[in-house]
Amino acid sequence: MPPQLKTLIPLFAIFIFLFLLGRYLLVPESFGEQGHYRFNSVAENKDLSLQYAGRDACAECHDDKALEMESDMHAGLSCEICHGPGMVHYDNPKAGQLIIPDQREHCGLCHATNLTRVDKIAQVDLADHNPDQKCIECHNPHLPWEIAE
Repeated sequence: MPPQLKTLIPLFAIFIFLFLLGRYLLVPESFGEQGHYRFNSVAENKDLSLQYAGRDACAECHDDKALEMESDMHAGLSCEICHGPGMVHYDNPKAGQLIIPDQREHCGLCHATNLTRVDKIAQVDLADHNPDQKCIECHNPHLPWEIAE
């Protein structure tokens, strides 16, 4: 046997042993039972309470806003993207308050200049585009191309 193999074979065996030990210790018990994920997470997620009500739930009470949204650039967005989780508000409108964003930074989460989104989302430089005004002073977020006067 060549002398190089006398060194490499034990190192290779140690590597395989460490790999199998690491896999045994780090891979969750139910991983791979029903697919490439941890199957126990399905039952765990069923036990969580719902946080998001969905667009249709919002439209039950806010049909005017839903109609506005359907006719403009934000038509594909859920209300909860801007207003936050709405299940508590849906269950009891007086108990759950939604976010009513009016700060430039909130609109900037999607619309601030970002070269990866130029072809998909209208981009503005928040520092140059009317820096002393809130976006909603000029733009209706439900009809963003409608300019307020």
